Amino acid sequence: MTTTAVPLIRRLAAEAVGTAALAAVVVGSGIRASALSPDGGVRFLANVGASTLALVVLIELFGPVSGGHLNPLVSAADWWTGRRSGGGLTLRELVGYAGAQLAGAVAGTGLANAMFERSFVEPSGQARDGAARWLAEAVATGVLLLVVFGLVGSGRGRLVPVAAGLWIGAACWATSSGSFANPAVTLGRSLTDSYTGIAPGSVPGFLLAQLVGAVVGLALVALLFGRSARTPAVPDDARDLVAG
Repeated sequence: MTTTAVPLIRRLAAEAVGTAALAAVVVGSGIRASALSPDGGVRFLANVGASTLALVVLIELFGPVSGGHLNPLVSAADWWTGRRSGGGLTLRELVGYAGAQLAGAVAGTGLANAMFERSFVEPSGQARDGAARWLAEAVATGVLLLVVFGLVGSGRGRLVPVAAGLWIGAACWATSSGSFANPAVTLGRSLTDSYTGIAPGSVPGFLLAQLVGAVVGLALVALLFGRSARTPAVPDDARDLVAG
């Protein structure tokens, strides 16, 4: 799932740039959509459509360099599932990936703010709390991990970019949380007081829900595809991963 032959510095740069681009599209398309249409459904459709397309493109682009994780939970799952076989990230690499993804999400959010003549950092005032939203985040994140690692483990890794993008797009509509499903981008979105923002006080609940969902998602992968599914006989470029 990771391209360990590539120097770590290049992989970290790819994760930072990719996550920054993803955050910039998520936030920027939300700002643009809210400025162009008073209709909530139209705004949401535009924001979700742009974000889904960006996710697919970015995973395809950066997959051969870093695995195209763009999501700390995907990186953590790659480390966890590969710790016995040695096929995944090392703990040191995982820390680097998560740091690069977080830095990228913050930079991408700030860039989107700046492109629309807003302050680079503006804490969001949009509260997103409640048990229903936390449950929704757990579901969105758990299924994302199930999709990614289930496809890779069953030898269909080349479908991951499109499948992950389609799932995130569907989950945005189907869940009450809007399917953040990505701790780095969630933290980044707390720094924009715009359509896609989340109040800093709402972030811990989302992060905990995402973590729980990831654990359940990996448990389902083991149950449905078997623990040995982590290292199928698939070409390296078929193991490129995502994020949402």
